[in-house]
Amino acid sequence: MPFRPSHRQLEYLVTLGETGHFGEAAKRCNVSQPTLSVQLALLEKQLGVTLIDRMPGQVTPTPVGAEIIAAAKVILNGLDEIRVLATGSKANLGGAIRLGVAPSFGPYFLPYLLPPLHRQYPELKIYIREDRPRQLERAVLEGETDCGVGPVPIQEPDLVSEIICRERIFLGVPATHPLANRTTVEMVALKGMRLMTLGRGHRLLDDVRKLSELSGAVLAEDYEGSSLDALRQMVSIEMGLSLFPELYVRSEFSEDENIRLLTISDWAGTRDIAFFWRRSSARGSHFAALAKLGAEVAAGLFGRGPSDVS
Repeated sequence: MPFRPSHRQLEYLVTLGETGHFGEAAKRCNVSQPTLSVQLALLEKQLGVTLIDRMPGQVTPTPVGAEIIAAAKVILNGLDEIRVLATGSKANLGGAIRLGVAPSFGPYFLPYLLPPLHRQYPELKIYIREDRPRQLERAVLEGETDCGVGPVPIQEPDLVSEIICRERIFLGVPATHPLANRTTVEMVALKGMRLMTLGRGHRLLDDVRKLSELSGAVLAEDYEGSSLDALRQMVSIEMGLSLFPELYVRSEFSEDENIRLLTISDWAGTRDIAFFWRRSSARGSHFAALAKLGAEVAAGLFGRGPSDVS
């Protein structure tokens, strides 16, 4: 019979990868350090590969060890999902969901989603993690997070995505800018102008980069905003222009803002927002129910469905 790592061996390996310390890993796993060390050495012998580089004061996964740790996380998460399905029920979506949210959407949408979600599933616990979209996608794929909500993942066949809304994206310019007295502009009007954006890992960076290429605007390479709030403040003091998603605008822009919002007539200016989860997840029906409620909330909030932006 071919060798199969045990649940405990995988748990020891994943924990050691997370802590980088045999003693701390043993403590987290509630075993002695010799037991953990012996089991990992046995795992390496049975697999025929070195999983951990052991150096004085430093414990790090080897390249193949890092790949096996990533796979082990998915396996362990799958076992957890089986337990959830066995002990939970559809009535409370399994009892708990680790939900990842993109910072450019989640904080402005969750206040509308969570109250009806709690009314419908009063026993459901939601553990929220906020991170950049690409990091969230990785966390979902590796089983660290159950489900995510944010811009639709691109080229991720191992993720299921359910679009809940299509959000407009506006161009923000300082109130003193030559374009500030207009409501709509063409891309050509942006030629040579400085566009600022969020940092790497944010899909809004991709949108700004594409707009810069198409319009001849200059992408600000010397600064990447840490938040939409930071970008808003910099636009207000005439450091450049930037893009702002619709729900953020509704939530955070005031009437006396020193920024004017424009639409770009010959650029799409929208982004699709979705709930997404691992295709192999045993809890797909739970996350689909969550996405369905999310779509209903978004339709009421935006007054339109996902494909109704004109």
